[in-house]
Amino acid sequence: MNLVIYGAQGIALGAYEAIHDLYPVREISCFLVTERGGNAEYLAGLPVLELETYAGRLSDSEKANTRILIATPENVMEAIEKHLDKHGLRCHVRLTSHRWAELMGYYYVRGKEFMPLSALPVGCHRAGIHMFLAKFYKDRPLTGGYHMPEWVIPVQAGAALCRERVASLVDCDGENISGKNGNYSELTALYWIWRNRLLQKPADPETEYYGLAHYRRILELSEDDVLRLADNGIDVVLPYPMPYEPCIEVHHERYLRKADWDAVLTALSELQPDYMEVFPSVLRQKYLYNYNIILARKRVLAEYCGWLFPVLERVEELSEPKGRERSDRYIGYVGETLATLYFMVNRNKLNIVHAGCRFLT
Repeated sequence: MNLVIYGAQGIALGAYEAIHDLYPVREISCFLVTERGGNAEYLAGLPVLELETYAGRLSDSEKANTRILIATPENVMEAIEKHLDKHGLRCHVRLTSHRWAELMGYYYVRGKEFMPLSALPVGCHRAGIHMFLAKFYKDRPLTGGYHMPEWVIPVQAGAALCRERVASLVDCDGENISGKNGNYSELTALYWIWRNRLLQKPADPETEYYGLAHYRRILELSEDDVLRLADNGIDVVLPYPMPYEPCIEVHHERYLRKADWDAVLTALSELQPDYMEVFPSVLRQKYLYNYNIILARKRVLAEYCGWLFPVLERVEELSEPKGRERSDRYIGYVGETLATLYFMVNRNKLNIVHAGCRFLT
């Protein structure tokens, strides 16, 4: 049976790489997209084809013999299924974020470059976890029935920008940058965590873990995973990184203007010259830590925030137009790049492991 992957970004490329490595006898013929748009013509050496063009080339028997793996964000999968059915391609399956994480876990544990947390032995001591879930007043209600673990704590991001309240904790209390949410997105919640939780005492910074997730994306940790943290000396848990071709520097051209990218380079040169020195080599590789999602020891997360936010503030100052004159989430995208830089550089100093990022519907 002919296998095709629907999608042409990080989720799809990751799925291809994992299947190609784990099941080399399973041939994949191409990638499909609804429209060409900004997608590349080739991905992993395979053609990226528009659905209508691809379907028009197939006979009915060929369509019946084609299986399509939908490897996209889950919020668009239903619409994609309708498009496929309309074109007579009815043999399709969703690669949900849960199944993608399972696949990538098998793949990454072989290479050992991005070690899965689930591959480590289960310990005896339960770490204290405080995973804050950033919510926004315009978020659509979740209908998938996902049960939130008891250690997930909702906090409203951008609360200074509205009167409506969707969480008992708000990022406009205490020291905050809540009013910058239009540019910082979920990072206003991380700033609030840093200034109002991570710098507090007397919690033990070595056995307490703090982190950030989003209302639709959350690190998927089992109870066994929680027991793996302390006894394995874990410093940081990050989502599995996504691959992009040809490298993450080219990928950023889709989301950041040149002037903003220049501001990032200048800010790093001024504030973190050692990191700037290795930044080009990080940009030339293809793995990116998406979503600004993290769980880390209290001390480790505080150190990261103390590194991150001065750089972001300087990027705002250097931007044209300046950050206070706009609201296009660009600082949130920059944060993903800087997270990739920071943890790629420090992966030999920190015990970093990975877990799936569940997309909630």
